[in-house]
Amino acid sequence: MSKHRIAIPETGEDFLCDEHQSVLEGMVRLGRRGIPAGCRGGGCGICKIEVVDGNYKPEVMSRQHVTEDDQHHGRVLACRIRPQGDLVVRVIGKMNKAWTLPKR
Repeated sequence: MSKHRIAIPETGEDFLCDEHQSVLEGMVRLGRRGIPAGCRGGGCGICKIEVVDGNYKPEVMSRQHVTEDDQHHGRVLACRIRPQGDLVVRVIGKMNKAWTLPKR
């Protein structure tokens, strides 16, 4: 299994994520308090991120939370993508608040 580095420049954090797990699973492993993981199946939209750089394999996402335009511009649900290489992401969904608070 290949592991890929996922970087979040705004916080200076990065983590390794297996290509068979979702980016959200890797984010949760960072141990930040207050990360709302939601449904983990693409239905709630809480984990919306923007992939700034890198390749990923998308899975089906609710169009209620991710439009075709969103997806075309790399705005996806972290629970519904699997990294295919190193990624640079920006947290833009409802869990953004947890990422902008100071680490505890």
